Amino acid sequence: MSTNPENESQSASSSSQDAPKPPFEQIRLPTVEEIRGQDIWNNCAVRSVVSGVMGGGLGLFMGMFLGALENPIMQDEMTGRQQFIYTAKQMGRKSWSSCKAFAVMGFVFSAAECAIEKARAKHDTTNTVVAGCVTGGTISARGGPKAACAGCAGFAAFSTNTK
Repeated sequence: MSTNPENESQSASSSSQDAPKPPFEQIRLPTVEEIRGQDIWNNCAVRSVVSGVMGGGLGLFMGMFLGALENPIMQDEMTGRQQFIYTAKQMGRKSWSSCKAFAVMGFVFSAAECAIEKARAKHDTTNTVVAGCVTGGTISARGGPKAACAGCAGFAAFSTNTK
């Protein structure tokens, strides 16, 4: 094996020259359709309804999963078919209950956050924390003022890490 320092220096310099430089991308202006889509999504009503529907879907699947995990009290005395029917009914009840709860949570949180963001004309964590407080207070308001305050504090604390 013979080494030639002249060939090594040529190959080293050619490899550094062969590396292509990344091309600069031109700034692309949004199209009319993209601007219209953004305007639609910036509407608080649209954003809230979509969040409510998506929250309801999430609640539906979580309810199905959690409903399937519940065992009947009289499991030893039930036949396989009775256990299946009981589990299916439990899944349905849990799914509907979770669907409603998550839909309300998604709707209220999104509406509050959007309204606060529009009023403050800022997009920051404060909007999220206040929206979490409003959501927690709204959901737990039936339990009285103490429950509403606890719900507000809990949802606000939970909302600090969402963004």
